[in-house]
Amino acid sequence: MNNDQIAGKWKQMKGEAKIMWGKLTDDDLDIAEGHADKLAGKVQERYGKTKEEAKREVDDFLSKY
Repeated sequence: MNNDQIAGKWKQMKGEAKIMWGKLTDDDLDIAEGHADKLAGKVQERYGKTKEEAKREVDDFLSKY
């Protein structure tokens, strides 16, 4: 899924992202809006994951849509 597709569905996905990554704030999700790399960065930052782990989680999350 590319960033344009993510941005188009972000309002629907935002709630699901909040459930999956409860440590992310609304501001974090607003910053990441439409950008998988920014979302992965926020997941990495909040959960102390490696870049690869965060990217894999975000890719798995986005593949559901």
